[in-house]
Amino acid sequence: MTKTLKLISPVNGEVYVERPAVPLDEARDTAARARAAQTAWAARPLEERIALVQAGVARLGAMTEEIVPELAWMMGRPVRYGGEFGGVKERADYMAGIAADALAPLVIEDSGTFRRVLKREPHGVVFVIAPWNYPYMTAINTIAPALIAGNTVVLKHATQTLLVGERMARAFIEAGVPADVIQAVVLDHATTEALLAQRAFDFVNFTGSVAGGQTIERAAAGTFAALGLELGGKDPGYVMEDADLDAAVATLMDAAMFNSGQCCCGIERIYVVESLYDAFLEKSIAEVSKLTLGNPLDPDTTLGPMASARFAQVVRDQIAEAVAAGATPRIDPALFPADDGGAYLAPQILTEVTHAMRVMREESFGPVVGIMTVKNDDDALALMNDSPYGLTASLWTADAARAEALGARIQTGTVFLNRADYLDPALCWTGCKDTGRGGALSVIGFQNLTRPKSYHLKKKA
Repeated sequence: MTKTLKLISPVNGEVYVERPAVPLDEARDTAARARAAQTAWAARPLEERIALVQAGVARLGAMTEEIVPELAWMMGRPVRYGGEFGGVKERADYMAGIAADALAPLVIEDSGTFRRVLKREPHGVVFVIAPWNYPYMTAINTIAPALIAGNTVVLKHATQTLLVGERMARAFIEAGVPADVIQAVVLDHATTEALLAQRAFDFVNFTGSVAGGQTIERAAAGTFAALGLELGGKDPGYVMEDADLDAAVATLMDAAMFNSGQCCCGIERIYVVESLYDAFLEKSIAEVSKLTLGNPLDPDTTLGPMASARFAQVVRDQIAEAVAAGATPRIDPALFPADDGGAYLAPQILTEVTHAMRVMREESFGPVVGIMTVKNDDDALALMNDSPYGLTASLWTADAARAEALGARIQTGTVFLNRADYLDPALCWTGCKDTGRGGALSVIGFQNLTRPKSYHLKKKA
């Protein structure tokens, strides 16, 4: 019997869309078509592949008016913030711009006797398992460079954003990318794991939970397929004594609350030097209290529902446990009457928190942040590193050299100074510890989506 995947909208708790999951045999056929199409796609001139990818991105941008309310219905992001096209285009354009240099052969020697060259070849078929929180931007991180490098792509999105894969594949195909070169599929977990175990794909990129990443690794064990895994974070902010206080408050609170806190690199814990703590806390409470929780289709809404009531309950439980253990909630819930005990969740700032509390150690992925005082850099460093995750860290000081020196001691993938929650396509998006492995975007992104091939050619016997 065919399984049906149902997308429950956080807006009203009702089924928004449903799709039948593709049976295993049909899914194998999809991967086989991608493999059959890959050689001809890779044989096209690089400039042609770049142009088609950029045309596909432009076609996707032309769908923005439909995409924005669709995202609100699917995962709750307020329409006032628009879609994700700005980030999608920025990342795709950057990767297109560096492709020729990033993929260029490295000539070691080209003499009368030897030609020694190191080239990059596409892996073959790339499988993108994309998350629901930023379904377009996270997917384009791999789709654009994978196609440009000569791979074909099979795209699977989370059930919560079931329509995104369809839209992305349609946009690229309508722009001229051959239909078998980029395909979107609807798969259940069992079929996905079976395909991985059978090595239907040559490279797998997964963005999601640690448990999901562990499942991917187990399923692919022994196949030697290359994996890229971005699995989560508990990203810290550290406010030093010479920080621009207003800028720190505005940026860190936005990084904690935007998208209802459902950001891979959102700020989930903040450490403030004692001399600034009271002022930082007062301004942060005022900043968060200005948010408007409500229907994401309302242009006045600044904080929509979480993607599901189940996710919101995890955050509620963390908050309740922390308060029971001595934490102090600083945001008055009466300011947010739309909190319905379900997907609509009021934001919260917690103080008097400790690292013994789940809310300071486990990923919340919701609109809550804990704030602690610290005495100095060493105190802050110990707390920032006291985490199973390592995606980003946001440092706030006027002293760039101090921040860079401290950043070298932080176990993280990206160190921000006086900013947060931003993905720079020129830099590798990567992490350490339970955040995962591999890296997207930048020159390194192209390296991860290709394999090296050496040519040692002796011209005379």
